[in-house]
Amino acid sequence: MRVYVPLTLQGLAEAYKTGELGAGPFVAYAVTPALREWYLSDDIEELEYAALNRAALASLRLLAMDPGVARRRVVVAVDVADGVAVADPDRGLDPVALGEVRVGGAVPLGKAAAVHVDSEEAEKDVTAAAAALGAADQGDDDAQFTVDGAEDHELLWYATQEIPNLVGLSD
Repeated sequence: MRVYVPLTLQGLAEAYKTGELGAGPFVAYAVTPALREWYLSDDIEELEYAALNRAALASLRLLAMDPGVARRRVVVAVDVADGVAVADPDRGLDPVALGEVRVGGAVPLGKAAAVHVDSEEAEKDVTAAAAALGAADQGDDDAQFTVDGAEDHELLWYATQEIPNLVGLSD
């Protein structure tokens, strides 16, 4: 099963140093029954893209909680065995939790298929979106427009071999 793990660049650097994603149970996003129902598509690529976007929003939430980290959303796509990632049936239809799964323990970074990161050009919009997220959650339409501005930026695809360059650890 492919899951999408929301991080920051600092979180990615830590995962690279330890060789693992997550130290215990952690939240990721995947194609869940609730996400399928919400998205109304049978196209697996579209569903995977929707799960990736849900993880990107969760990454934005991480940025909003830590103003000291680089303002670029990060999502790691990783393959885990079936049953390792489990959706909470009580939260399945909660709009905030669509696609959310809990991964039971640490996952080797070596299982990652790819890393998705905002371009440097997105930083201004991502910074504004992180600042506006709380107001958007409270129903402020202008703030939601600002958050949507970050979502207009496509995350770039990187091979896992490029992680040292992304986090500034290359020689």
